[in-house]
Amino acid sequence: MGDARLLRIADKVHDFDTPQLHALLADMLDTMQALDGAGLAAPQIGVNLRVVIFGVQRNPRYPDAEEVPLTVLINPVITPLTEAMEEDWEGCLSVPGLRGLVPRFPHIRYQGFDEYGALIDRTVTGFHARVVQHECDHLDGILYPMRIRDMTQFGYTDVLFPGREMQDE
Repeated sequence: MGDARLLRIADKVHDFDTPQLHALLADMLDTMQALDGAGLAAPQIGVNLRVVIFGVQRNPRYPDAEEVPLTVLINPVITPLTEAMEEDWEGCLSVPGLRGLVPRFPHIRYQGFDEYGALIDRTVTGFHARVVQHECDHLDGILYPMRIRDMTQFGYTDVLFPGREMQDE
């Protein structure tokens, strides 16, 4: 947090199925998996492109989370399917050691493209919807603390959740 690269609006991807795009995705996947993350956006590794990856299977950091298919999502568009929002705790690799209670739409449709330019169009709920919104926020220069409504619900993980080992998302 504080790095100007995380506050920019990322550029659209125009060329799919290129060696450069595949190399970026391999780097992102390696980074996400090495940190047991649920997702990662290209700006988090210093690349100003509208590219996110996400996916959760049996992850020790998210023992209660439903599975989210491993997805490459390029040039995403999110459409909320409800006006209501739900709050839940989030963390981020770009904001290490902290957690906050973040409002998100619990039911969304997201559209975009995979690395080959094939259309992705999904309607999702719950944790899946939260992960997509969190990662796509990075493409618009938004970090989750900017969405917190009550700053008393933001703080260091070890203070908010004493005795619980939690890692950054």
